[in-house]
Order: sequence, then C-alpha cells, then structure tokens
Amino acid sequence: MVEYRFPRPAFTADVVAIACIDGGLSVLLIRRGNQPFAGRWALPGGFVDEGERPEDAARRELAEETGLMHDGALELVGVYGDPGRDPRGWTISAAYRARLEGLVEVAGADDAAEARWFATHDLPPLAFDHDRIVADALHGLDPGTS
Repeated sequence: MVEYRFPRPAFTADVVAIACIDGGLSVLLIRRGNQPFAGRWALPGGFVDEGERPEDAARRELAEETGLMHDGALELVGVYGDPGRDPRGWTISAAYRARLEGLVEVAGADDAAEARWFATHDLPPLAFDHDRIVADALHGLDPGTS
C-alpha cells in the first residue's frame, strides 16, 4: 500500500444540463435516493472512479441517474471544494454544463429516486452547494443560448 504525504479528497463530477423549454431555460435535477440529503433535489453527478477522466464520470453519472445520454460538448463550469460542502468528508467536484436542444425525456435511476426539468426561475432548494453551481452555470446565459 502506498502512503501519501498529503491528504486526498474524494473527487466527484456534477452536470448542469440546461435546455430551452417553452422560451425559458430549464435545469435537469434529480431527487436523491440516498443520504446525505435523501429526498432533496440535486444535480446529477457522483464519484469519479479510479482511473476515470472527470468528464467521462460526468457523462456516466448523467446517464445512470437520468437516462440522458449526452455526447455533445461538456463545458467546465468550475471546481468546487469549500470545506463542509459534503457532510461525508472533504470532497472536490468538477462541475460541467451540458446545453441541450429542447426537452429530453428523463427518468430517475440508479441512486436517483426521480429526475425532472425545472424552470430556472422556479428551482427547489438544492442539496450540497448545487445552488451555487447552478448560478455559476447560468451566469451570462439567456433563453436563446441553450
């Protein structure tokens, strides 16, 4: 076993999937099926597997939790690592934006109890720091840019 001199955080990848629906922007959220924050809405995402590229993990988690297979561009929104953002421990997340053309049918799967689109002006309270990530992903976008 290799010993590391420095602490190693857990690494996750999250996706802010954005679509223009009925002339306004909507964001895809999942209802968490497990703790922490069971029952709360969150972005699709999860842990990056050992040896997996973060962007590949983002695509995998999006597909596993919502059924949405997105092979288009993923834009890096940012990297989030504030202490306490995840009650399970020190967790760093790479967050990506996926822009979609119109409504795509989704369904909760894997550890997501539900998946659905929410208008950006009517988002529910979000788990973790996902409200900040969504705000960063939406910054500068208008309904015609999805």
